[in-house]
Amino acid sequence: MKALLQRVSSASVEADGQVSGNIDTGLVVFFCAMKGDADKDLDYIVNKVAQLRIFDDGQSKMNRSILDIHGSALVIPQFTLAAATRRGNRPSFEEAEAPEKAKDLYEEFVRRLKGRGAHVQTGVFAATMAVSLVNYGPVTIWLDSRA
Repeated sequence: MKALLQRVSSASVEADGQVSGNIDTGLVVFFCAMKGDADKDLDYIVNKVAQLRIFDDGQSKMNRSILDIHGSALVIPQFTLAAATRRGNRPSFEEAEAPEKAKDLYEEFVRRLKGRGAHVQTGVFAATMAVSLVNYGPVTIWLDSRA
């Protein structure tokens, strides 16, 4: 399972002309389910997103989590994080999970993150979306449950 986190001061996502998610201070989480992902992968990514200390503590140190600051998460499904680019110039997405199972994993990720106490907004699975965000810092963190 892969996730790309961006610490933001604001973000929103729109699909089919409708805003489906909108947050202030928090994280944009681009989420990708990979073939073979299991419950332990979900646990790893949920725990990291909830507990990663990448927000300022008032003394210019990244020492607080999204839960500590009562921030929000905007979770965007993004299978393109599975892109393999070693060969040729066209990315391969063979390692991305099949859409039906990927959707289930995405929805379970959202449920578990909410269960940890995070305020969560979402994108629309399998839709073309327009994501707007203000990356604060900038801070961008790559998570891979298998690395």
